[in-house]
Amino acid sequence: MKKSPHIIIAGGGTGGHVFPAIAIANAIKELEPQAKILFIGAQDRLEMEKVPQAGYEIVGLPVKGLKRSLSAENIKTLFLLIKAINQTKKIFKSFAPDVVVGVGGYASAPALHVARKKNIPIVLQEQNSFPGVTNRIFGAHARKICAAYTEVYKYFPEEKVVITGNPVRKDITEINISRTQALEYFNLTDDRRTLLITGGSLGARTLNNAVGKYLDMAEKAGINLIWQTGKYYYQQIAEKISPAPWLKIMPFIDNMPYAYTAADLVISRAGAITISELSILGKAVIFVPSPNVAEDHQTKNAMALVKHHAAYMVPDKEAEQTLMPKAIDLIRNMEELNTLSQNIKKFARPNATEEIAKIVLNQIQNKTE
Repeated sequence: MKKSPHIIIAGGGTGGHVFPAIAIANAIKELEPQAKILFIGAQDRLEMEKVPQAGYEIVGLPVKGLKRSLSAENIKTLFLLIKAINQTKKIFKSFAPDVVVGVGGYASAPALHVARKKNIPIVLQEQNSFPGVTNRIFGAHARKICAAYTEVYKYFPEEKVVITGNPVRKDITEINISRTQALEYFNLTDDRRTLLITGGSLGARTLNNAVGKYLDMAEKAGINLIWQTGKYYYQQIAEKISPAPWLKIMPFIDNMPYAYTAADLVISRAGAITISELSILGKAVIFVPSPNVAEDHQTKNAMALVKHHAAYMVPDKEAEQTLMPKAIDLIRNMEELNTLSQNIKKFARPNATEEIAKIVLNQIQNKTE
């Protein structure tokens, strides 16, 4: 390997793509401190904020996802894609990447396309049991595909797939704070059990509606709530709800290690990265799978745990009526919380991030493993 390997990490759109990408970059820098890493993402998406905060350079491309139905908007999207590809060619010329890592999302497509044309090694990171469109398109051209579920063998050449688990941020795998410290961070007391509600980086309307309907019940139950609403919903919710010492409402939780540590029970969507984090931390959880994902893969993700009594699940269509009563009953049952905690730990893959980083660096050395 040359002294300063150049690596492009492409993709984003949501926290489920962005935070694993940052975790991979951090692991690469630990293994190869001289590595130069450049991110490529989509303009005006989460990565344009979070990647610079993590200390990395990012270039935003004017790309959008195609509509699934016939739409005139798709014509504009295709023109933007051509523009993004041309911009990416210039980036490759100046940065000269040795390997390109695709972490999913339409923002990764231009970089993967140019890498394929230039015969630059590609490594894909696939989080879900049902791969995204971009990864399925470029799977045949990748050197290695780092996956969390064996179900992806149906979609990719099996000899290219390595079951690594999903990358998790080091601040999640190496939490070293007490529950009391975590609760103090949110200005909450430690004499109550705490329920964490998070619908992901963009929030989830169903979860917000479900929580909002049962705040009186939560107050009477004597629990703390840490509630991540998502930035699109925060203002509307905050204007309707009076402040309370047991309630912390936030548009986005920047310090998830503290939120997880504070929580006795988590309500969450069933994204693959979230499941990986909760498994490592051994958190009792109720999943509410998003209905707006390809092939209903979040339900498949959740059921992999539910069938082993490692989590509970409430369908999205039932959540507004049943989710909070179920959560309040569960959070009072310490024996059941402990059982869920022990069972979900069996799904943990704490070394996934380092393994993926080694695979990326090995492609520069022209190794096959």
